[in-house]
Amino acid sequence: MGAAADSRRGGTDMGGGVPRSSGSGRTPEGGPAPRDGGSAPEGEWAREAVVEAALDKLDLDTKARLLSGQDMWSLPAVPAIGLPSLVMSDGPVGVRGVRWTADDPSVALPSPTALAAAWDPGLARRAGHLLAQEARRKGVHVLLAPTVNLHRSPLGGRHFEAYSEDPYLTGAVGTGYVQGVQEGGVGTTVKHFVANDAETDRFTVDNVVGARALRELYLRPFEMIVKGARPWGIMTAYNSVNGTTMTEHGPLVNGVLRGEWGFDGYNVSDWMAARSTKGAIEGGLDVAMPGPRTVYGEALAAAVRAGEVEVAHVDAAVRNVLRLAARVGLLDGAPPVVTAPPAGIDGPALAREIARRSFVLVRNEERGGRPTLPLDPARTPRIALVGALAREPRVLGGGSATVFPEHVVSPLEGLREALPEGALTYAVGADPSDELAVADAGFTLRAVCHDEAGEVLGSASVPNGMVQWLGNDLPPGVTYEALHSVEITGTFTPRESGEHSFGTRGTGGFTLTVDGTVLFDGRRSSDDPFGAIFDAPVEHGHVTLTEGRPVEVSLRHTVDKEATGPLRAIVFALAHLGPRRDPDQLIAEAVAAAREADTALVVVGTTERVESEGFDRTTLALPGRQDDLVRAVAAANPRTVVLVNSGSPVQLPWRDETAALLLTWFPGQQAGAALADVLLGAHEPGGRLPTTWPAALEDAPVSGTVPEDGELPYAEGVFIGYRAWQRDGRAPAYPFGHGAGYTKWTYESARFTPADGQADDRLGTLTVRLRNTGDRHGREVVQLYLAPERQDGGADRPARWLAGFASVEAAPGESAEAVVPLPRRAAEVWDESAGGWRLVPGPYTAEAAHSVEDVRLRTAVEVTGEV
Repeated sequence: MGAAADSRRGGTDMGGGVPRSSGSGRTPEGGPAPRDGGSAPEGEWAREAVVEAALDKLDLDTKARLLSGQDMWSLPAVPAIGLPSLVMSDGPVGVRGVRWTADDPSVALPSPTALAAAWDPGLARRAGHLLAQEARRKGVHVLLAPTVNLHRSPLGGRHFEAYSEDPYLTGAVGTGYVQGVQEGGVGTTVKHFVANDAETDRFTVDNVVGARALRELYLRPFEMIVKGARPWGIMTAYNSVNGTTMTEHGPLVNGVLRGEWGFDGYNVSDWMAARSTKGAIEGGLDVAMPGPRTVYGEALAAAVRAGEVEVAHVDAAVRNVLRLAARVGLLDGAPPVVTAPPAGIDGPALAREIARRSFVLVRNEERGGRPTLPLDPARTPRIALVGALAREPRVLGGGSATVFPEHVVSPLEGLREALPEGALTYAVGADPSDELAVADAGFTLRAVCHDEAGEVLGSASVPNGMVQWLGNDLPPGVTYEALHSVEITGTFTPRESGEHSFGTRGTGGFTLTVDGTVLFDGRRSSDDPFGAIFDAPVEHGHVTLTEGRPVEVSLRHTVDKEATGPLRAIVFALAHLGPRRDPDQLIAEAVAAAREADTALVVVGTTERVESEGFDRTTLALPGRQDDLVRAVAAANPRTVVLVNSGSPVQLPWRDETAALLLTWFPGQQAGAALADVLLGAHEPGGRLPTTWPAALEDAPVSGTVPEDGELPYAEGVFIGYRAWQRDGRAPAYPFGHGAGYTKWTYESARFTPADGQADDRLGTLTVRLRNTGDRHGREVVQLYLAPERQDGGADRPARWLAGFASVEAAPGESAEAVVPLPRRAAEVWDESAGGWRLVPGPYTAEAAHSVEDVRLRTAVEVTGEV
């Protein structure tokens, strides 16, 4: 079968110094086809010639400056070689651009967990086309995405921004995403390299990972994307791996990434991650961000002149940056990779499609002789919608994944639009948060900038009470040097009477005044360099207000320039919370509405203080009284449907008390429209779980995210996610790959065809025939798991693992055929003693499955050591 059961050397043992790769660029780039090792395209040779000519014209100081950010998001221009400033921007659900403000709106797609739940690399590729379109619209050349770290522990606070617990699914979806963005002529930056799987002590943690787990799990998605999509960028992480910080990890960056895999793009640090001039440049880091104060620039030029750093390392890094500029069309004389971007895409329409194809239906019980979903308004004409998140949903995660959509379609808006007038009633039921949030609804605000004498320098609108001016992103006429204070000022018109709470987020001096009352006059500080962005707002006082009567509000912030560190950033916010109502009364109102309805829809989920960049979770429980709300509504109405608005797993202790349960992730700006499509049956929910959902946190085989003495041991080895659940014999609430549509599928046959002797990368192909035996058109994801019939003496392996997948569609009664390649890597293990991949021969079973725990067909596969 395929190739010999040999030990293929990987090129490095990750244990010693590895020289920096020159990144010669003599391999094809840019398109979806895999590397073939043949001659490079003519355009690449032309780009390389221009890159080398430009490099020859640069002096040492210019080279060093080019490797250091000139501000928060860009590299300096070098007019002498025809190089304008190269601009980067955060993703992954949209393109924010260089301005962190709702004044500059962006299309907001569903979260990466949602995209992965669609199990469709082609859909990810289309998402990439849209994001490239958005990047070009905003003058962005490189997107800082995708995030392809793994869901090692369900407590990971940033898991909404990564795809899955499985490396193969992550790599497949990430490959489609990178292909799509780069086919639009925009670079990608695959992150965070590597083992950046939690947020606790993320700047300093040393993740201790065995070589086999590192290769088979955490490096695997990066490897798949580098080989399958040839990304133009990689971002190295804050954390250390086995004692070496990733921005200086030569064995992994120069040895594995560049040496073994042939990566020839640029390597940029996570923001403020680079710590050492010599260590970073010799460890393979090309660009230190953000600027202007970094370990590169003047410090790098000085290190070369002092003989501490060889100029060859600098030249290699500059070459990689110039190659990136050439690829995106920024270097004069160099042909860009893409001259004709893909056709224009309707952003809201694609956001709506991804959302409905991502929703995972995990429970759909019969009521009245038919499944609860989809809803039939003729049979259930009165619908009660319950939950604060139904009116103000979380459509994306917090932190650097944040963008500002022009409009969000809430579940309340989407269902009102889709249902007959008067069919829908709404009750808050329970608010998941009693914390202040950034001022939004009812506020009309501006930010006015003053110098030390109190003179006005300039002003800007503040659509949501938050100032986030990073680098040179200041209002016209304002300079950082002259700026002394910023005042958010305007009016607030309450939509409810009662006691309103106000506060601040950020560090420095503040004076908060509402309706003529000074609520706070003092200073705030934070230990987190990004605390002004990620810390919770602090409450400072209360004011009793009347619905509809505007009041004046003011928050004056004195800029603490000494505390800004390497970042020139003005970041703070006015925070607000409406009147706190009695939770029992709110639940009673929801129960009353549910009793009067034929169907009750309850929206529950997480808040920004539960899932966000910057911290991990400590519990999987839903915040607030949401569990009590669901139980009370379900007891009042047997046709209760619960919609879970979270980016990653939460505990659902009442799940068996509901008629139906739909997981909607963070569904993007078209949340409510997509929800109406699915609930009312215009489309079926298309998602399958990309990660295991525990019934309770204590059931999870791997959960730790807190380091001890600075180290976080990955002691579980290759057993994370479903691999660990099956080894431990535990049953989760919902297994990996689980999800139902609105039709039924019968798996009729499975046939395995071995590869011929020329196929070096695959063992063969599994062909699965299945039939739609339901009563409506549907889509099925056929999942291929490989299960060894015996353990290998040199490696403890899981009971089964995902080796491939494919989707099919068919009308009622029609059959379809899924053809799923079985890659050679599925039967290989990383041999730590030999430092390479080893094919494990023997009998296997190829399983065609609906989920990891729902195997429909099995067929034998014999892997031999024959060439």
